[in-house]
Amino acid sequence: MRTIIHAGAGTVAMILIAAFLTATAISELFLDDAAILSVKKAILTGLCLLIPFLAIAGGSGFSLARGRHSPSIEKKRRRMKIIAANGLLILLPLAILLYLRATSGRFDGLFYGMQMLEVLAGIFQLSLLVLNFRDGRRMTRGKRLAAAKTLNAI
Repeated sequence: MRTIIHAGAGTVAMILIAAFLTATAISELFLDDAAILSVKKAILTGLCLLIPFLAIAGGSGFSLARGRHSPSIEKKRRRMKIIAANGLLILLPLAILLYLRATSGRFDGLFYGMQMLEVLAGIFQLSLLVLNFRDGRRMTRGKRLAAAKTLNAI
């Protein structure tokens, strides 16, 4: 059950980040300032979902790995520390600042500079989560194959 919770929380987190990046790109490239403001507000609201899902994924992952040591687990641990730092120290403050600037209609060079940093940090965040997802799938491959054989034998 912990494995399902871990995988589910990580998957939802990846979907949310991908949605934030997609909405940002679409609004910035094709829509007006009002739409950009709406996206910034939606992202800020969406962080209320993303942060708990990342915490659940991280906490359940550390719980699942307790007492275990392997190169894959160590990579995932290191990545989660970077994911947490990137999220709390870069992405969260940028989301707040970009929303505040958009609210006041300040779509200037600073806004777009921060926007570019947010997109790059978001892509980095998503990439690290995808790598953790890949490694987790590799680590549980044997369990999935055994379960499939059991189902086929029934």
